[in-house]
Amino acid sequence: MASRGRPYKTVSLDGYEVLIGKGDAENDELTFQVASPEDFWLHVVGVAGSHVVVRNPTGLAALPKTVVERAAELAAWHSKARAARRVDVHLCRVADVVKPRGAPPGEVELRRWERLRVYRDPGPAPGRG
Repeated sequence: MASRGRPYKTVSLDGYEVLIGKGDAENDELTFQVASPEDFWLHVVGVAGSHVVVRNPTGLAALPKTVVERAAELAAWHSKARAARRVDVHLCRVADVVKPRGAPPGEVELRRWERLRVYRDPGPAPGRG
């Protein structure tokens, strides 16, 4: 993988480190090489977009609701569904994300997940400002 610099950008949400993949190959690198199994993982359902990882160094069972909502908004913003007013996002642990043999870069399968619905205001990108 010949990515220049880090394969992701970093955002802070209420003290949580959030990593956002920059492309298909970078998404794979972020999910399978950078992220830890106990980290949280988000991606828009059925649409191309960035893998979003919320670091979980203390092994929390769940993230605060506001962090989950804002991370889901980031996943929606960094996807082809950016302009949609309503977007569904998968949330799971990185340990539940698997790479099928022969799958193209960025394509994954989830063993278990929960579905979140994001309603987006037309405005500036989440996390900016």
